[in-house]
Amino acid sequence: MTLDEAASVYQLQMGSQAQEDVLNADRVEDERITLWKPTWIPVIAHGAADSASGLFLDAATGYLGRWTRYNAGLGEQLDTLVTYLEEAADMLEAPALATRDKPGLVGNALVWRSRLDAAQKDRWRPLAG
Repeated sequence: MTLDEAASVYQLQMGSQAQEDVLNADRVEDERITLWKPTWIPVIAHGAADSASGLFLDAATGYLGRWTRYNAGLGEQLDTLVTYLEEAADMLEAPALATRDKPGLVGNALVWRSRLDAAQKDRWRPLAG
């Protein structure tokens, strides 16, 4: 994500949380809904032209979490950012050994195979390595 895209997603999500906080005011504490926390910083969008889902860094814990347009899996704790980046670097260095996902190219763009739709998968080429 570019810095502008990250800022846009953050502002959109914080706006959604502000609207939810109005509704939360009338809810008992254990029924309040958290859509987005101020410490969550979007860092990775799952689509090059679509920021409807991705990963955020929880600045309070150092772990990555997932967001989606429909809040599915929201807050699910994943790796630390360091672990995620190390594994991504390993997959790029030795794509044949990648266990989570397969890096490749569509045109000249680096993509992860699991994030492609059916039409794009026909154009996907694995990285040499």
